[in-house]
Amino acid sequence: MTGTAWDWAQAIRSGEASSQEVVALHLEQIAAHNVEGMGVRAVIELNPEALLEAEARDRERDQGFLRGPLHGVPVLVKDNLDTAGPMQTTAGSLALEGHLAKEDAEVVRRLRAAGAVIIGKANLTEWANFLSDHMPNGYSSRGGQTLNPYGPGKFDVGGSSSGSGAGVAAGFAPVAIGTETSGSILSPSSANSLVGLKPTLGLVSRRGIIPIAMSQDTAGPMTRTVADAALLMSVIAGPAAGDVATQGVRWPAQAEWLDLRRGALRGARIGLPTAYLDGVPEDERRVFDRALAELRDLGAEVIECELPKLDFDYEVLIAEFPAALNAYLATVEPWLPVHSLADVMAFNARNADRALRYGQAIFERAQAAAHRRLADGSYIRARLRDLRQSRAEGIDRTLQAHALDALAFVNYYGCAIAAKAGYPSVTVPAGYTGEGKPVGLTLTGTAFSDVRLLQLAYDYEQATHHRRPPQM
Repeated sequence: MTGTAWDWAQAIRSGEASSQEVVALHLEQIAAHNVEGMGVRAVIELNPEALLEAEARDRERDQGFLRGPLHGVPVLVKDNLDTAGPMQTTAGSLALEGHLAKEDAEVVRRLRAAGAVIIGKANLTEWANFLSDHMPNGYSSRGGQTLNPYGPGKFDVGGSSSGSGAGVAAGFAPVAIGTETSGSILSPSSANSLVGLKPTLGLVSRRGIIPIAMSQDTAGPMTRTVADAALLMSVIAGPAAGDVATQGVRWPAQAEWLDLRRGALRGARIGLPTAYLDGVPEDERRVFDRALAELRDLGAEVIECELPKLDFDYEVLIAEFPAALNAYLATVEPWLPVHSLADVMAFNARNADRALRYGQAIFERAQAAAHRRLADGSYIRARLRDLRQSRAEGIDRTLQAHALDALAFVNYYGCAIAAKAGYPSVTVPAGYTGEGKPVGLTLTGTAFSDVRLLQLAYDYEQATHHRRPPQM
């Protein structure tokens, strides 16, 4: 199952294949390896109307009507994005079991408007990895443990968009939507030998996504190719009523997103923040060093530089989380047992044998701080510090000082500083270690440099063709 969204869309559009055939092929792969076979457990819930939707797309095509560039193409969506209809939205939590959103998240609405068939919901690290401080990547109480198809039980699957990453790698869908607060697209994309784009905050609406932090949450594409990532961005990027992050943004036109060509790296200046190489395993470092050499061979200049090493910390997220989650839970069905963070914690405690395998230490910390609210001076200072250190004193200063197009990191090692800044990053397969573990090359830029990053990544991808599918 290696066909890209571009391939399938063209085949459906031309009549070479039907949407029913394409969706059925992916359903067969899910049947073979989601619970049975390799037991990837990337899909937490299947869309029972997927084949009916595919039939409808075929009828529309036969009548000369194509909804958009994804007409009839199956897409996986992370289970923290609202989907109206028969599929639940639970963030992997038993506390939200049975929750049927009243309407689609804006991202899902845009996918459907472009003709996509939502084939199912992807498992995730529960509550987008914001429940426990030692929960394994890919585990949720409702969905179980997602495995990396490149080494089930051997290689980390990455988090928190684990099912989105493993599902695309395993051929359950050609593309998927993940979300990121700090590393949750980049980590599973690099771990599963995928292309993942964490967009500039505001390019993609947050409406209808179970939140962690208003200041850092975003959705983005997880795909096998850069062209597919650009195609998805051309569909999901855009404004939404009530989402202040999208106001005043200039969105690239579809033609800009899809303007990918060879030669983008020729003359490009790529920064290498050496402090971020500390702690990289030796076998992964060898793959990354080869990727840097390949960038040079393609005409880029790689320049060692300094960049503040901002580690992932919870201070801002802890402060924003209770208000964000409580606002979302206030909208769920009245018969559900949870309408606040406190309710979820109480539900988990009552059902600890099933819901608290790894505890809820992060929830406890957030609830303990909730009484301070966002007017607390420590939150304000932390948020302003994060913006200053990540932007003016961080990414922008480094880019400007060396006239750089982008910064290069191994895997997701630079995710925290880009997440705090709200700036974009794209990861692309760079190869594999001797034992077959995927390694990614990540490029990070300034605000709204998403198109430029995709162009650089495309040139690298097309020159190297490192990605290979897992053995299934």
